[in-house]
Amino acid sequence: MKTSIPGPRSQELTKQLGDIQNVAAIHFFCNYDESRGNYLVDVDGNRMLDIYTQISSIPIGYNHPALLKLMSIPNNLSTLVNRPALGILPPENFPDQLTESLLSVAPKGMGRVQTMACGSCSNENAYKAMFIWYRNKERGHKSPSEEDLSSCMVNQVPGCPDLSILSFMGAFHGRTMGCLATTHSKAIHKLDVPSFDWPIAPFPTLRYPLEEFTRENAQEEARCLEEVEDLIVKWRQKGKPVAGIVIEPIQAEGGDNHASPDFFVSLRKIARKHGCAFHVDEVQTGGGNTGKQWAHEHWGMEDPADIMSFSKKLLTGGFFHKDEFQADKPFRIFNTWMGDPTKNLLLTEVLKVVRKENLLAEVTRSGKALMDGLYDLQAKYPGLLSRARGVGTFCAIDVCDDATRTSILVKARDKGVLLGGCGDRSIRFRPALVFKDYHVNIFLNIFNDVLAEHK
Repeated sequence: MKTSIPGPRSQELTKQLGDIQNVAAIHFFCNYDESRGNYLVDVDGNRMLDIYTQISSIPIGYNHPALLKLMSIPNNLSTLVNRPALGILPPENFPDQLTESLLSVAPKGMGRVQTMACGSCSNENAYKAMFIWYRNKERGHKSPSEEDLSSCMVNQVPGCPDLSILSFMGAFHGRTMGCLATTHSKAIHKLDVPSFDWPIAPFPTLRYPLEEFTRENAQEEARCLEEVEDLIVKWRQKGKPVAGIVIEPIQAEGGDNHASPDFFVSLRKIARKHGCAFHVDEVQTGGGNTGKQWAHEHWGMEDPADIMSFSKKLLTGGFFHKDEFQADKPFRIFNTWMGDPTKNLLLTEVLKVVRKENLLAEVTRSGKALMDGLYDLQAKYPGLLSRARGVGTFCAIDVCDDATRTSILVKARDKGVLLGGCGDRSIRFRPALVFKDYHVNIFLNIFNDVLAEHK
């Protein structure tokens, strides 16, 4: 570390950008040319161990040689230079690109994929796909009526039906209008924005360590599942049937909240029982940081979902889906770009590296080392830390209060470790898949020093 954070050059650039945009959320400016692997370098020359990775979005570290080599191949220049409107004019190699990248990691039962640009638009369009599927099911797949067509143009029923999506308190599914109606993690995300009257179920509040509170946690999950069914019935009676249920395998932004595989198995059955689509949002949990390509694989289900959205570590956004959720007409699920072929190109190379270097096994090993270290620090600083939890390197720990958490995050950054918060008092760990045991040890030593100063 060469300067305080933000350093003088970062402060200068923040002032310059502040004349153009809102910069209240900016931490510092980065020098991505100099960043390597697990280390992020800022414009003042500070080199930090990055365990937040652009909000969990860097799969194999900064400037990985395989990706730099890929970008230097002349045959790839056309993909870099021309960004096509994929829904109407895709490039010749696009089917092969999808087969080599996304379809090679398709979840069970979902052989179709629709690319999108980001997590929010992935979820937004997945919601539309669920609504279209539900209405077609009601019509018996007949063509929409003239009344459907005319009423939708003025935002009225039956063309714009009064359907709903059930989500969970603490969820984060994005910041676009439909997604915001299912996002319930921080007030600042939703404040002043009109929303829909859609049902919100409680997400289980589990006690940790999980193995010591099996009975209590099972009772809590049963309570939440019962509430889900009650809400589905209640909204049907209100004339706003639940077309779909959306849930994260781990509520990330909302505080790294976990539930057991049994909870998700039961929730899947409830969706099927009531004729609701089941949408698993793997935007943050997907891509390998739980030790499996998709977090829902830990549930051990043959039929885990109808739709599953992704982004972040997959570099492109989009959603996998079953055949029956395919849009029945052109332009129903559509925008100009519908993704970006360069990201599929990069993802193909990322997946090659993950397989060649057996990085999912590496995640499991380094994740165990990280969790063991967090358990030790939790025992050493019981007044500061609690509720260490995680799967793979997708880990979190609670701090005694929000102000102390903020102080710890700042002090860790000043000592060269970049971390992120989530929920009202949690610290979340989101390293790249190339995070090794020795990086865990570097982090734990610095984190211990920070905590010792607070003790």
